[in-house]
Amino acid sequence: MNRLYYLRISPLLFVLGFVLLFTVKGVGQTLTLGGGNQTLTITTGIAGGQLTSVINTNCTLTYTTPPQPKQNWRITVNSSCSGQRFNLSVLAISPTAGTAATEVILTNGPSPDFITNIPRNSRGATCTLQYTASATFAQGNSTELGNDIYTITYTLITP
Repeated sequence: MNRLYYLRISPLLFVLGFVLLFTVKGVGQTLTLGGGNQTLTITTGIAGGQLTSVINTNCTLTYTTPPQPKQNWRITVNSSCSGQRFNLSVLAISPTAGTAATEVILTNGPSPDFITNIPRNSRGATCTLQYTASATFAQGNSTELGNDIYTITYTLITP
């Protein structure tokens, strides 16, 4: 082969290979829940309808967004609890990327926004999850009625 051919084609192949290397690697989105299954127990109630609450902040949510698309991402929260009798809500405390919504009351139904305006290429962003269980005296107690068992799902939504 001719030396001129190598001088023109070799750098082009090197650059093309370099671009393909970065294209293939890429960064995907992830969503990780830390803290495991939680139990919140309300053991006392006040007659007359006053709400009694228990707060748990033992869980964290870690999320990563890819560099593309360039729009902001969001996280929604959904729960399912057949025969729900008591109240449960969740709040994102101090998210390191994005804006936390106000406290979300967890009921069977559509997924409200939980964290919005998460910038692209947010790597290892975190927040503390604050769960609040509450019940009134009139709602009864789980000893008599049984426990509410929730399945809570967090979803990272592409823009």
